Amino acid sequence: MRSELFGTLPDGRPVHRWTLERAGVRVRILTYGGILQSAEAADRAGRTAPVALGFEGLDGYLRHPEPYFGALVGRYANRIAGGSFPLDGRAHCLARNDGPNALHGGERGFDRRLWDAEPAGDHGVRLARVSPAGEEGYPGRLAVAATYTLEGTGALRIAYEARTDAPTVVNLTHHTYWNLAGADGPGGALGHELRIAASRITPADGSGIPTGAYQDVAGTRYDFRTARAAGPGYDHNYVLDKGVTAGPVEVAELCDPGSGRVLTIATTEPGLQLYTADHFAADLPFASGHGVALETQHFPDSPNRPRFPSTVLRPDEVFTSETVYGFSAR
Repeated sequence: MRSELFGTLPDGRPVHRWTLERAGVRVRILTYGGILQSAEAADRAGRTAPVALGFEGLDGYLRHPEPYFGALVGRYANRIAGGSFPLDGRAHCLARNDGPNALHGGERGFDRRLWDAEPAGDHGVRLARVSPAGEEGYPGRLAVAATYTLEGTGALRIAYEARTDAPTVVNLTHHTYWNLAGADGPGGALGHELRIAASRITPADGSGIPTGAYQDVAGTRYDFRTARAAGPGYDHNYVLDKGVTAGPVEVAELCDPGSGRVLTIATTEPGLQLYTADHFAADLPFASGHGVALETQHFPDSPNRPRFPSTVLRPDEVFTSETVYGFSAR
């Protein structure tokens, strides 16, 4: 494990990169945005290649923030309708950065903040920051941490923790785009075979806001309960069959048939957003569909949907969430 200077923000603050390496897997984490800048894993022949989309330098992330490449997303991942929600009889108005809605924490969410970092054992780094009350419109002073640990198997575990001094809502995720064929190669990720342990989705309107209903995936293009090739046109929240769990449970598998690389995802979260990146801007170094995002989460717009699992955090509670990314080949 090592730390090095990665770049400097326009205001002069330094950004550091932490490198974790174990069991043939190497990941690099930035203190800016909690970004997973790169992940490298071996194919069936033992050849190592990068499998997560990212930029070589800090300038790329500063110039292209909206795709959220590899970023830690919060305070609230995904969308909140109308940029507002009620809590304990009071309406809270948020920064609206996705048409009329709030998306991924607002105009300057956690993905655009500098985090403090310290070692977490021999193979991990702990990032932490305090989000002041009122940041992007969210109530409560939120002390949040994310610990990235590379386990003995080479799996990357991200453990989130948060505490508040006033009632608020929290929904954290990691927005990595995966390409198991090689993130620096010419091929896209839409031929990857995908499996998701979910029998339902939360259908959404044209702006990505859930209707409040649940839709069975059986007999539809949304059914990935048996592995099959992932095509374009997905930006949907999957209702994981396992629900909320105390410990991570495997819920998804992504496989590149050509290289044999396999990514498994285990989580405590009840939802997973499948996004096939169909709308990358023309000035990005990656074409649309070059990566697939699999974002573990609570559901979009939960603060406005009492039927959905709650995202409310109160001062006497501790928010915890874990997601584990496993790498292998076959």
